[in-house]
Amino acid sequence: MSVTSARTRRTRPLALLALVLAMAAAMLGVQTSTGVSAAAAGARPCDLYAAGGTPCVAAHSSTRALYSAYNSRLYQVKRASDGATRDIGVLGAGGYADAAAQDSFCAGTSCLITVLYDQSGRGNHLTQAPPGGFQGPAAGGYDNLAEASAAPVTVGGHKAYGVFVAPGTGYRNNRTNGIATGDQPEGMYAILDGSHRNGGCCFDYGNAETNSLDNGNGTMETIYFGDSKAWGYGTGNGPWVMADLENGLFSGVNRGYNANSPSISHRFLTAVVKGESNHWAIRAGNAQSGGLATHYDGPRPNASGYHPMKKEGAIILGIGGDNSNSSAGTFYEGVMTSGYPSNATENAVQADINAAGYATYAVPGTPAVGSRVSLRATTACCTNTYLRHNSADSNAALAAVSSSSTSADKAAATWTVRAGLGDASCVSFESADKPGQYLRHYDFRLRVDSIDSGALSRLDATFCPQAGHNGQGVSLRSANYPSDFVRHYDYGVYAASHGGSHAWDAATAWADDTSWVVTSPWA
Repeated sequence: MSVTSARTRRTRPLALLALVLAMAAAMLGVQTSTGVSAAAAGARPCDLYAAGGTPCVAAHSSTRALYSAYNSRLYQVKRASDGATRDIGVLGAGGYADAAAQDSFCAGTSCLITVLYDQSGRGNHLTQAPPGGFQGPAAGGYDNLAEASAAPVTVGGHKAYGVFVAPGTGYRNNRTNGIATGDQPEGMYAILDGSHRNGGCCFDYGNAETNSLDNGNGTMETIYFGDSKAWGYGTGNGPWVMADLENGLFSGVNRGYNANSPSISHRFLTAVVKGESNHWAIRAGNAQSGGLATHYDGPRPNASGYHPMKKEGAIILGIGGDNSNSSAGTFYEGVMTSGYPSNATENAVQADINAAGYATYAVPGTPAVGSRVSLRATTACCTNTYLRHNSADSNAALAAVSSSSTSADKAAATWTVRAGLGDASCVSFESADKPGQYLRHYDFRLRVDSIDSGALSRLDATFCPQAGHNGQGVSLRSANYPSDFVRHYDYGVYAASHGGSHAWDAATAWADDTSWVVTSPWA
């Protein structure tokens, strides 16, 4: 008897009936998801998993409720200006995140996401990941937290924010309740930004070691998304949905290449991994429309240590099991279940995800890739000044530019917008008069410089536009230092946090100094 047929025979008639009714509710939501009341009327992912006999034991989202009756907090933000915190909840039972509450609380400053709350009631909240066995950027200290405004989207027509994971960022819970251990069955899905990733290890969501160390093959079971080819990969150039099972990113039964694992191009991606005794599967699909495709469904990897599994039951987001934290990605929602979900249950969940209406959000004033622009300061003292580079030392500076300025001064204040060198979802600024040189931060000071192929320099030259902190233009967040924004200070230009230890981090006029209006190019 196959594993699948055995599961089918064990399914109770009442559970099947409940699942059919829940699927019908989900499909109804596809047709009527234009408003809060209509969207809230249908079953949510965790209602569907429960109806299928595999209830959620962890449910995390910064965008919406994952139960139709859930009417509480989604996440917590911490304000840089004074260290105050605020919980961000939903607009109503089963509804969307109250992004306006975050915008109001964080106005004029920056905020970090400090907690992702578990909606299952088991207390499996995710907080700042502690140090682990990986000796990388955060070795010896806690990981960074995500900048709260870094990943705006709309869901059901409502503004919301994802969890933007830059290298060095990570969340974890090593003391969980109800998460699978050993060889126990479980399932999980995550909604991710398919355009935001890298090849670093490891952008994971799921089950990991409880001591933040690599405890050997089979001690993890997580969703992985990215471009890494170090342990496994599929067709094309990536990215791929794979399973991180510790000491291996698996796209199928074999280590390395598996032909049935396709590259993924969806802007909003549904990624699914599930496992039980000597059996596991990968599924994926477009979170905006359509169903799930099965990329793998079969026995555990044909390498030692993966059958039986030795899962430990911690939960991670944005990092590997040993706190490997050089990855990048954006997370919107995800759950973990008790028991191995059926394809029918997951298909119903995918229908609800389609109905949720994920869509991109265009930050007003964001410069278009390929355009030429100049960047004007918005501080009252300096509205005739622009970000430029110096001729003598290549440092970036603030200087007045007008129609009577020399052609050289105009060119020095002009930039060509490129797709982010270190993160294609952000932007880089190539000097108009020094082709091949880019605006980058180096020891916090901004300058123009040639960029090598190394990941660090490419991230140093990458900035992510957000709504201007003072309500004007845009603020430009450093891609690899989530709390730092491009700021002018004493006519120099820096990567500055709000109220940090350097002179250029001063709180005075920080919101104004970090806001820039994108204008027509001077040259």
